[in-house]
Amino acid sequence: MDKFDLIVIGSGAGTHVASQARHQGLKVALLDQGPAGGTCLNNGCIPSKMLIYPADVIRTIQDAGIVGVHAEINEIDFPAIMSRMHKVVDKAQSSLEAALKSKENLTYFQERAEFIDDYVLQVGGKTITAPKIVIATGARSLVPPIPGLLETGFLDNVSLLRLKALPQSLIIIGAGYIGCEFGHFFSAMGTQVTILGRGPLVLKGEDPEAAGLVQKVLSLYMRVITGHEVVSVERKGDKKVVSAKNMEDGSVQQFEADEILLAAGRRSNSDLLHPEKSGIKTDNNGWIMVNEFLETGKKDIWAIGDAIGKHMFRHTANYESEVVSHNLLRAKDSEDREAADYHAVPYAVFTHPPVAGVGMKEVEALAAGLKVLIGRAKYMDVAKGVAMAEEHGLVKVILEEETGRILGATVVGPMAAEMVQQVVYLMNTEYQDLMPVIKSQVIHPTINEVLVRAFSELEHPTNQLSL
Repeated sequence: MDKFDLIVIGSGAGTHVASQARHQGLKVALLDQGPAGGTCLNNGCIPSKMLIYPADVIRTIQDAGIVGVHAEINEIDFPAIMSRMHKVVDKAQSSLEAALKSKENLTYFQERAEFIDDYVLQVGGKTITAPKIVIATGARSLVPPIPGLLETGFLDNVSLLRLKALPQSLIIIGAGYIGCEFGHFFSAMGTQVTILGRGPLVLKGEDPEAAGLVQKVLSLYMRVITGHEVVSVERKGDKKVVSAKNMEDGSVQQFEADEILLAAGRRSNSDLLHPEKSGIKTDNNGWIMVNEFLETGKKDIWAIGDAIGKHMFRHTANYESEVVSHNLLRAKDSEDREAADYHAVPYAVFTHPPVAGVGMKEVEALAAGLKVLIGRAKYMDVAKGVAMAEEHGLVKVILEEETGRILGATVVGPMAAEMVQQVVYLMNTEYQDLMPVIKSQVIHPTINEVLVRAFSELEHPTNQLSL
């Protein structure tokens, strides 16, 4: 049996922990059955945004007529767009892999790992152990038990990256982040897209007003069917047919396309790792359970990222890797440990229009019994928004009434992520309030003024939450 000081399972955000540990002289094993870099680099953030940016350019050109610029797109080179994406991802992945294989105090295993005993893992033909372990095994596509789905075949966020030709028509099962982002991509490329979602609006969990705006604009470019549950999939000739039940009246409607993209959510990889064999507990959905310090119920075994099923964003996983690195490597005692702070977790959905947010939604704040003030401003309320003819843009902020503490924000429209990031900074100041906004000069005219206006026009919620 090979012995290490630390085993890290997963080469995405887990690499940060492994790197810091080896720099402190620990003998580290880094394990990953997939390509180096994890989901973000290989089939998540990086490749998807490499594809979505050309879609953004296409929509900008198509929408330019509203400001008096009339342009035409002569050709969309789908193979070139895919090739550019692969070159960037492959170069980054190969560079990372070469670096991992050459580092001192680091042994990189490119094989599947699973627990076989307390603090003991089987990795290929080897058995390894360490007194400290970090689990960063990510997640994978959830495949719901829809009759005929497996037999008919489908794409997911991994296999679609291998497409050589653009499908003429596409049905997307799921109206969440992945469904809305790739709906934007494929429809901009020229595919006839149908999105099927179970909820009343796209982007489950999003502020309803924001989700409604996204759905309204997406519907200009594709068919968006919400409130429908897929009940079966079949093949008819060279087409794939999806049957979906209306959640209100029970009627069933059929949708036909060349291809299906499954974007129905994510599931844990713990079934592959068997953490229970080392006494690590999971919840009913298989997500690894951790305390506020990101430690599992098993001493000196931590978990981060998608593996814990909380905030499935690479930036959050990176933050969690820093928390674990401190607790594992630098904390002098239990009192010196750092707890994970999730009060200001930002996100962005790169669809059309983009939407981003941080912290609590209005409905969440009211459900928590908080007395809040809501600020709203439209892009068209400021000069830059008028110049952009941005009719759908919206900023919404939520503050605690008594203290002025910022609880959350949601932005729909161009540069949504960039504006929300400013709120993230505010929410991490000493008082987490809006005073830096009030005291600051804001360049005029910029779209940042719409954020300031939202903070300046605060009102009580118009509709109290019905519980």
